[in-house]
Amino acid sequence: MKAVRLHAKWDPRPEFKLGPKDVEGKVSWLGSKTWRYPEVKVEQIPEPKIQRSTEVLIKVRACGICGSDVHMAQSDENGYILYPGLTGFPTVLGHEFSGEVVEAGKEAINRRTNKPFEPGEPVTSEEMLWCGYCRHCADGFPNHCENLHELGFDVNGAFAEYIVVDARYLWSLRELEEMYPGEKTFLAGSLVEPSSVAYNAVIERGGGIRPGDNVVIFGGGPIGLAACAILKKAGGVKVILSEPSEVRRKMAEAIGADVTVNPLKENVVEAVLDCTQGMGAKLYLEATGIPHLIWKDIEEIIWRARGINSTVVIVARADVTIPLTAEVFQVKRAQIVGSQGHSGHGNFPRVISLMASGMDMTKIISKTVSLEEVPEYLVRLQTDKDLVKITAVHR
Repeated sequence: MKAVRLHAKWDPRPEFKLGPKDVEGKVSWLGSKTWRYPEVKVEQIPEPKIQRSTEVLIKVRACGICGSDVHMAQSDENGYILYPGLTGFPTVLGHEFSGEVVEAGKEAINRRTNKPFEPGEPVTSEEMLWCGYCRHCADGFPNHCENLHELGFDVNGAFAEYIVVDARYLWSLRELEEMYPGEKTFLAGSLVEPSSVAYNAVIERGGGIRPGDNVVIFGGGPIGLAACAILKKAGGVKVILSEPSEVRRKMAEAIGADVTVNPLKENVVEAVLDCTQGMGAKLYLEATGIPHLIWKDIEEIIWRARGINSTVVIVARADVTIPLTAEVFQVKRAQIVGSQGHSGHGNFPRVISLMASGMDMTKIISKTVSLEEVPEYLVRLQTDKDLVKITAVHR
């Protein structure tokens, strides 16, 4: 079958010492420190087969390009990949996907029916392949599994014709079929994963909001846009987005943002304080991936705002140091939390239900492409910020 695979050279930076979870030449938990010279190819690889009774063979119908895919394929001046997280190459990229069940093991249970999956069931999958038995999993924190693997990062992903996934990570998309008929079921289904990353960030890790609260999202990529939609559904009275791209600002307004700000032309601090009558926000989401550049704005808003008890959630991956001013967070009783992943806490089923009830995330899809076009768009997305979500479709 055809698949989009990324190859890279294992060559740890001279100053980097491998950690206990790194596997020499195979897997790194800090990819930007170990992998060089990424190369993406469309290749013929063997079609996967079910090996265990809990596994499901899925025909991929749609798979979105994530920023992490772009950063795995993108390198710095020394040839090292930009993505800082768990990686193992060569691997088939792609993790924001949906498809239909082709074959399922007798113990591959569908949580919708509590019976084994049947052929034809539309599904999506978590990409965090948590083990379920380490201490963090047992404590209810699967996103921080000590034995974590990830679809499309160190395990073959979904930029392929077929994929095999254990049923424990799968969620039925039947609930979406009425609002998103036909092929649109799979387009919507491919957006459940990134939307669940946003949900986990603003609701689970950020603690959510109360109806009537103000929120500010920095960065109008797919995660930031999904956060706009989720926080509006949660009762945000002023959902404010800071984003340079006019295309992305208009998308945000279409799915829930009340106020959008162009930080290249407007003073973000003044804009936020003005539209919140000086109170600031309950929740701030850092979804730009450049926190070292925008952190001063976040701190100034918190410092000058009359409100207290705000939470800053960091969701975008970035191997950078933030210029933190402790006094701001002490005096304003504010806090910072990090957010990784999307699994557990009912995130996936809640996002699916939100979509079924009218939260239409398909509005952020800029274009659908073929599998063969994925390498081209991995490059284009590095610079073209008017492209938001590019989705590879298989019919």
